[in-house]
Amino acid sequence: MADDERAARLKAALRENLKRRKAQSRARASDDAGRDDAGAPPAPDREPDRDPRSEN
Repeated sequence: MADDERAARLKAALRENLKRRKAQSRARASDDAGRDDAGAPPAPDREPDRDPRSEN
């Protein structure tokens, strides 16, 4: 009986842990999605200036 109770408690704890980890993952993913555009520098409008020494 004690093993059955222990197994049931372990299963319940593992289910709760999985739920918590999934919720944390969803929260992290939504936070990252909101930050993707905020921290990125703007794309350049033109090609960078080339070094004249490299052109022949």
